Amino acid sequence: MSGEGQVLLRTSLTLNDGGTKDAGKHNIPVVTHVITDVDLGIIHEDMLKFTDLSKVIKLMEDPASFNLTGKHLKYLKRVTEYCQYGIPLIDLVHVFQILNLCAEKVKDQNEYLQPMCGIIKLCGLPFLKQKSSDEGHYSQIVSESISQLGYLMRLPLSEVRIQICESIISFYTRQPSKMHIEGFQPTSTKYNAKMVEQSGVSETLVLSLVFLENEHHVKLKVLQALQCLSSTSDVNCNLMLKAQAASRICSRLNDPDPTGQLLFRSSEILWNLLEHGSKQEIINQLSNLDCIQAMKEVFVNQLLHGYRHYDRQLRNDLLVIATLVAANPGAPMVESGFCKLLILFSTFSEVKSHNPLVRSLKLSYNNEDFEMKKLLFNMLVVSSKDLSALQLMCDGRVILALFHYVKPNEKPGVREWSAAHFEELQLHALAALATLAPLLTDDYMTCQGNTRLLLLLEWCISQDPYFGHGNSFHGSSGRGSKHAQMRYCLRLLRSMLSQGEETVNQDFCDQGGMDQLLGIINSMLRSSEEEDAVTVEMQTDILLTLSSLCENDLHKKELFGSVGVELLIRLLKVDSAKFHSGLGHNQLILATVDCIWCCIIGCYSSEDYFLEKEGIFLLLDLLASTSQNMRNLILGTLLEFCDNPKSISHISTWRGKKDQSAAKFMVQLWKEEEKEMQVKRDKDGRIVDVEKPLIGEIHKGQRIVPMPAGCPSAAVMDVSENLRPKIYSIFCKLGFEDFPGLSAEDYVTVAVISRYLDFKVGEIWKEIAIELNAEEMRPVTPDQEALETILKTSKDVGRDVASLQAEILDSQQQQDFQDEKQMYAEIRANYKQRELAAKSWENYVARTSNYEALLAAAKFQEQSIESSKPKGRQQDALFHTVNIAGLHTTSFCGRTVAVESTPAYLTGGPLARTNLADEKISIRGGALQKTHAAKGINRFKISTVAVN
Repeated sequence: MSGEGQVLLRTSLTLNDGGTKDAGKHNIPVVTHVITDVDLGIIHEDMLKFTDLSKVIKLMEDPASFNLTGKHLKYLKRVTEYCQYGIPLIDLVHVFQILNLCAEKVKDQNEYLQPMCGIIKLCGLPFLKQKSSDEGHYSQIVSESISQLGYLMRLPLSEVRIQICESIISFYTRQPSKMHIEGFQPTSTKYNAKMVEQSGVSETLVLSLVFLENEHHVKLKVLQALQCLSSTSDVNCNLMLKAQAASRICSRLNDPDPTGQLLFRSSEILWNLLEHGSKQEIINQLSNLDCIQAMKEVFVNQLLHGYRHYDRQLRNDLLVIATLVAANPGAPMVESGFCKLLILFSTFSEVKSHNPLVRSLKLSYNNEDFEMKKLLFNMLVVSSKDLSALQLMCDGRVILALFHYVKPNEKPGVREWSAAHFEELQLHALAALATLAPLLTDDYMTCQGNTRLLLLLEWCISQDPYFGHGNSFHGSSGRGSKHAQMRYCLRLLRSMLSQGEETVNQDFCDQGGMDQLLGIINSMLRSSEEEDAVTVEMQTDILLTLSSLCENDLHKKELFGSVGVELLIRLLKVDSAKFHSGLGHNQLILATVDCIWCCIIGCYSSEDYFLEKEGIFLLLDLLASTSQNMRNLILGTLLEFCDNPKSISHISTWRGKKDQSAAKFMVQLWKEEEKEMQVKRDKDGRIVDVEKPLIGEIHKGQRIVPMPAGCPSAAVMDVSENLRPKIYSIFCKLGFEDFPGLSAEDYVTVAVISRYLDFKVGEIWKEIAIELNAEEMRPVTPDQEALETILKTSKDVGRDVASLQAEILDSQQQQDFQDEKQMYAEIRANYKQRELAAKSWENYVARTSNYEALLAAAKFQEQSIESSKPKGRQQDALFHTVNIAGLHTTSFCGRTVAVESTPAYLTGGPLARTNLADEKISIRGGALQKTHAAKGINRFKISTVAVN
């Protein structure tokens, strides 16, 4: 058997007269037999009985055959038999022409209904192709045929509509049959799904729902088809949304349905649309009063009367959809009364209510009710964006209901939540309170929120045995500990105290809240446990809370005191490598600097203690090691400290890497800032454009547009966006001269810094002039003259600074030249001393080797002595000679005698014989050879001996 399922038998025999084979004589033609697998019974294959469909069409269109219904039905039966395994793509056009003819005749003659349904049923089978290329060749015909099938939904026949839906479902999901048809292959499921998407039949089915208000069973079948088409296809979902599917389906959720399938299939379609379609489009379609009213009625019915597991799941699905709709500000949740009911259902188990809806309602504490409780908490948070819903929450005592869970976890009762469920609800309640409590401050104070939270914090840091489950999203990093509860408790406190409500903040401080927060963060820092993201987040929240409490309140800054200062000093010493660890240390250090600004600056005792602990040094170290986006805040904090005169000496004393001073570091920051702004400077840092000395290339390209008086211009915004104003202000405190370690290039930059304010004022006046020209307004003559004078003065300042910079560079160049001359003078002096030493040695050698030179030296010595004696002598004075008789020296003696010792290689070392006087030493070579003596000078050792 071959791979194509065929056996090819070939026989080529030539017989001769003797009965032997002879290929050279009588040739017998080759006999070829093609035997298929079907002939052998290996594969059972069906044959399509050919039917000329064009004749059927001609027959049915012939007016003369109008009454030949029996003959029509006979041929339609043949068509059904011909396409019983699928409609060939080549005959698809004819088949749908026949189907359309049947649709016209069935209106008057019911006999065509059964054959028509039979042909529609065949459309649910995969189409048949003869070649693989037929799928692409017939793709347009296929999509138009499926679209035509959807248009047949207009026929007011339930059987036809149901059969169309079943055929579409079958065609979209059915796998190709394993049955082999000779000469044909079924189209793939992927191809069928693609053709359904291109046909747009899903949109047609949605539009057909309008005709099915009174045909409940047909409507369910259409919803089943839509559920199938929307389950996996984004294209079908978008087409359905184009036909307002979400609105059409949701508005009919509450229609009578004895089968119970309407609500299920409708909710499934809505979920499919949310998953595969445009979420915003769905929310917009559902945000109308009819849809929300229908959802409200269905949800209440499922909550009050649903008792099955399926009913509870369906109820929760509807609640999720309602939550998404409530997030739309334009949704009439309050107007429909749905919001009030959801608030009631959220709080009825914690707060007693006399509403008849919840009088007999009980939760069963199962998983579905637990999920519903969490969804209701989430709904409260989403609804808080609508200000009209806040009054409903206040009336419904939502804050009190949520505070029901803000308490230590106790052993659950028989009919209460389990420990894991209670913990998760507790965390959800704390997260919801962090959003709702700042909006309902009066309710928060009525419920004694600060007291409850401080008691919960005290439980969190206590040693009571408790092992958190950490199952939920809110319980991350809380397994086996109370970290999750502490995390959300601190987050809630931060949300409340950062509002600036004096009553809330004062109540918190009166109960010792600041000391408790400082104790918590100190215990965290002293803990030996490894830090994680949750721990760092809690420390950040505590620092932000303390900043909110102490800002603009001197008394609270004093309460912060030395304990808080030591805490901040410890946090400033954190390793800068942790900033990129991903745990949130970058946020922690920002909160630390903010806490320094709010809790220390302005309180002199805290400032002095901070300076005593070398806090300024730590801030400057942090400024040098941190990234660009954090420098603005740190520089602002340093600038605030400069108001304290004691801090100036600390800043001046600080030294960074490579002994870099604070002034040099500030100049470096200025240069980096100007480089980022692309400010034009020459290679030495001098001003290039005296008219715009501060503006970079980025801002030069921006066109100045006239703006209202309340809107800051680009020049004003520049003051708050970069570091240069703060650097200038710090230099104003430090001064602009006599900085150690600054080079001439640095002083060139300092010259620009010193006139920053003048340049900025001129820049703003120039903007004013440009805006006046753009608005075609001319100032009065005195104002015009004043404006021109200001602009000219600003330009003159630029020229003066450029001239000063040139003088600084010239002075430095002259200084470098003088230093170079001095260096060369020192080099020449060194060589002069060497020359004098060499000449002295030559004279010495000459005196020892040339007797005439020795006599000349003695004579010169005597003349020097005589010339030094006084010329006039008293007659009665007694003169004593000072010459030492027999002295054989030709140089003047000093207090120190240089002794030239005999080299060791002549004496033989310390162990050699010392009686050299008896030895006769050869004087060959000796002192008479000057060159030899000069060459050996380096081998002599010179020592000094004191002479008494």
